[in-house]
Amino acid sequence: MSSIKDVAKLSGVSVTTVSRVMNNRGYIGKETRSRVEKAMQELDYQPNQIARSLQRSRSGLIGVIVPDLAHPFFSELINEIEAYANGRHYKIIVCNSLHDAEKEANYINMLRQNRADGIIVCSHTLSTEKYEHEEMPVISFDRVISPSIPYVASDNYLGGEIATRHLIERGCKKILHISGPLEYDLLANRRKDAFELTAMKAGITYMSIEGAYIEATFEDNYKFIEEHISAVLENYDGIFCSNDLLAYALYVYASRHHIHVPDELKIIGYDNHSFTRMLQTPRLTTIQQPLDKLGEALAFSLINNIERQENGAHNQNIVLDVQLIKGDTT
Repeated sequence: MSSIKDVAKLSGVSVTTVSRVMNNRGYIGKETRSRVEKAMQELDYQPNQIARSLQRSRSGLIGVIVPDLAHPFFSELINEIEAYANGRHYKIIVCNSLHDAEKEANYINMLRQNRADGIIVCSHTLSTEKYEHEEMPVISFDRVISPSIPYVASDNYLGGEIATRHLIERGCKKILHISGPLEYDLLANRRKDAFELTAMKAGITYMSIEGAYIEATFEDNYKFIEEHISAVLENYDGIFCSNDLLAYALYVYASRHHIHVPDELKIIGYDNHSFTRMLQTPRLTTIQQPLDKLGEALAFSLINNIERQENGAHNQNIVLDVQLIKGDTT
């Protein structure tokens, strides 16, 4: 079995330099790094991860807690987080809370026991106090937990404003917003604030209906529309949905009940994740969140927090722009 000394000898550098390359510490020239990595591959050198973590006081593991792994938004977000984290020599542990507070709490305990270096929280079922007193670094997605815990989000207020303004510009006179759950202090709820204020300023008739937690399946979204939206649907000519899965289910419901989209009813969604981009008939009008940049920002912020790199990103919130994607439903 090869040792770190063998890698140093083959690459023509010191053992210290090999160690710095493996731990991504200090400045290492591109050519030197390449020689060391090539030597490790040739010798099939596998560093002792347990010994390295004890030496560095870090495990190289990051926990990512999501509310529903089946949702295309979160599966795509995890891909982006993993890609950036891997480039910084960290591995991720994905925890699927399924909107269950007890399950989320158990995952936090598991991450502690496995000496995870930090947590990215995308789930919102636990109270903020559970995270405020957490010793390991925490980054929140789309939720304000406390001043000491930074968050990453897209500009939800701007997204709500753009969506509402687009419906009005397309001629809608009576508009409805189906929000996400309003139980928690989620930044996504600012879409509702923007919807109502924009409609009020324009003198447009409007209404907001709170959406409960809906599983990431077509059937559950369709059932929600049947039970909570169908009775009032004829009162509106434009609907802003809190996500694209709901928007598509609404389109199917309207089509099955001979409501012509977009002539009689205009629909706009939110996210533009992989599911939305795959749809060709219809192409949904939606607000695009920059999933690649969100995932990178979450991993970047947490890792910099873990490593205490004072480069301006430590404990700072990051808010990214959104944009309108015009489709066939408005």
